[in-house]
Order: sequence, then structure tokens, then C-alpha cells
Amino acid sequence: MKKLLSLLLTMSLSAAVSSADDLKFSSPLISIGVVVSGLDESVKFYTDVIGMKETGGFDVPGEFASKLGLTDNKTLNVKVLKLEDSPDAPQWKLMSFGDAAQAQRSKHIDGFTGMQYITINVADLAPFVKRLKQHSVKLLGETPVELPNGKYLALVQDPDGTFIELIGPMQ
Repeated sequence: MKKLLSLLLTMSLSAAVSSADDLKFSSPLISIGVVVSGLDESVKFYTDVIGMKETGGFDVPGEFASKLGLTDNKTLNVKVLKLEDSPDAPQWKLMSFGDAAQAQRSKHIDGFTGMQYITINVADLAPFVKRLKQHSVKLLGETPVELPNGKYLALVQDPDGTFIELIGPMQ
């Protein structure tokens, strides 16, 4: 009898728990939202220096943002950027609250928890390094550094301190 009760309990618990196979996503893309201290400055950095495209934007009124649990009644101003203007490209959403959010700049990725860096793969790193230098963006460490796979990695930080790895061949 004990075995039967145990079996029934196990079966009912198994039926109540969803398996990973039950989870279906409507898109394989992830959109990433990044709070920045200066929206215009960050958009300029990501478009003029990194080469992203601004593909849209929107505002979320404070009352609605509060209802969603995103802010304490502060309006979100969001600019949507992509590496290419394509429906298949992930979205890099920059958002600002005026002077309400302060940058948490760290010298290294181990300074804070949460998202600290992004990786962007490029066809040729040389023009990116040239553009970074033209815009007086400091390369970190001793980058660009050759990787074991023959590609190179250049590391920089955006205006708020998010690290950006640019990886590709140097032609």
C-alpha cells in the first residue's frame, strides 16, 4: 500500500511540474535592455563608434512603467539599436531616466554583478580599431590581442562602463 501511495504521489507531482519540452518560445532572439546615464551620448557612442543602427524607439509612461514593476512611476525613454536593420537581429535597447540612474563604472568585469560585457563578432577588426582611435576611445589592457583561433579581441567600455569585446580577424 505504501508503495502504491508513493507511486501515485510521484506521478501526480510529475504531472504538475512542467518539463523544459513544454516551454516554447515565439522567437529565438533575446532583446537586451541597458539603463544608461546619458541616452544621447550612449546612442552616439553605439552608432558613431561601434557602428550600430538606430532602428526605433519608444517611451513607456511612468504610470504604466510602475504598473509593470519596472520603475517607481518614472517614464522610460528607449532607443532601439541593432547591428543591422533586420528583423532577425537582436535588439540593444538603451533606456534613460534623465539623471535618476548613475553609471557604475568599473575597471574590470569583476567589479559588479549582472551583465558586464557584450561580444560583437566582426568581419575585420582593423577598421573598428581605427574608428575607436579616431573617436579617442581607449582600448583596454593590451588589446587588440591575438586569440588561439587566429582572431583578435579588442576591449573597450561604453560611456557607462559596459565592456564591449570586438572579435574578428585583423586583415
